[in-house]
Amino acid sequence: MQKLYIALVDTPGLFAWMIRRVIKINYIHVALSLDEELRESYSVGRRNPFLPFFAGFEKENIYRIHQAFPTARYKVYAIDCTEQQKEDIAFQLRECYRHRYQYHYCIIGLFYLLAGKPFYQKNHYTCSSFLARLLEENHVLTFPKHFSLVTPKDFYELEKQEVIFKGPLRELCLRANPCPSVYPYLPFGIG
Repeated sequence: MQKLYIALVDTPGLFAWMIRRVIKINYIHVALSLDEELRESYSVGRRNPFLPFFAGFEKENIYRIHQAFPTARYKVYAIDCTEQQKEDIAFQLRECYRHRYQYHYCIIGLFYLLAGKPFYQKNHYTCSSFLARLLEENHVLTFPKHFSLVTPKDFYELEKQEVIFKGPLRELCLRANPCPSVYPYLPFGIG
């Protein structure tokens, strides 16, 4: 058996506060990682953690996220998959990243989500709808509703969670790189 890693994220901010009120849990963002340290982690979210207005498909950098949201909290857990499923998902994630500017955050879909009505606009996703579709199409997880209606809460409530980390993002960064003064290079002159 192989593992995939789901990271649930709690960050501060007005938009996060609104989402938190709707889904009724603190974790308002979800990402999928191919490794336990979240070195190769992908999601539909902010292209730059410091700018909330530009969102789409991205490879996440926990060090940049920590700089933008020093009080962020994470819950990371492992889910089982076959070697073939992991290879297929890794290929799909890397292809999506290669074409990342063709993927966008589905703002309109949020209104349908609130109304409980399925909605899909080509290459437009929320963080949770993208992961739900990817994991369902690869037969790793199934949800009892259309992928566009899946929220971070659905990932939070999954059965058989093997929690491997829960706590401040700072601890996760230190765990991945115990020498904080030599965090990996941060683009855009940050850090």
